Amino acid sequence: MTKEENSLEHIAIIMDGNGRWATKRGLPRSMGHKKGAEVVKEIVRAAGEVGVKFLTLYAFSTENWQRSKDEVDTLMGLLRQYLKSDLQELQENNVRIKFIGESEMLDADIVSAMRKLEIDTAQNDALTLCIALSYGSRQEIVNAVKKTAALVKKGDISVNDIDIKMFSDMLYTKSIPDPDLLIRTSGEQRISNYLLWQLAYTELYFTKTLWPDFNKDELVAIIKDYKTRERRYGKV
Repeated sequence: MTKEENSLEHIAIIMDGNGRWATKRGLPRSMGHKKGAEVVKEIVRAAGEVGVKFLTLYAFSTENWQRSKDEVDTLMGLLRQYLKSDLQELQENNVRIKFIGESEMLDADIVSAMRKLEIDTAQNDALTLCIALSYGSRQEIVNAVKKTAALVKKGDISVNDIDIKMFSDMLYTKSIPDPDLLIRTSGEQRISNYLLWQLAYTELYFTKTLWPDFNKDELVAIIKDYKTRERRYGKV
């Protein structure tokens, strides 16, 4: 196993367990989401400290819109707060931020703040923080198929021009390498419509820790476990 084969450039995380963390403590679910938002900041800092170049966080799925209005409103409120308050820390830590997902489902003020944050951090190059927001991987793939089909219909490309690289560039994650490692917290062992195309050869790690209890120490321990794995990419 070469160093290149086992390098760790990109970690993706499914941040699960906020509601259960709160329920276990007799607290409203909103308190779990607030605690989870604090952990996001800690893990972003930790990822930069350990030398990860890309960190993608599953913040809100397209399926999450089906939750109660009160819970969705709480999550959107936390998002608005994050977008307004975290620019200074992102700049201090040289973090570039990118949002992926169906932004048309979000309120206009949130979309505007997202775009401003992307522009303001565009020159930062220590860590790219990719936030999957109103995101669903099946819809991402459908959208990519539609864009590709439109190019064929216009005559800009032929069917024979379509390959893995071209199709990957049609996805929200264009210019972002596929994840080396996926972590899901809370004990659930599924990927929940997250980065289905991008996770083709990603190493998976499922921890029983609820997201609000996740911390740098556990992240470092998981990275150590990852470093012991042999990644063959289908080879012997």
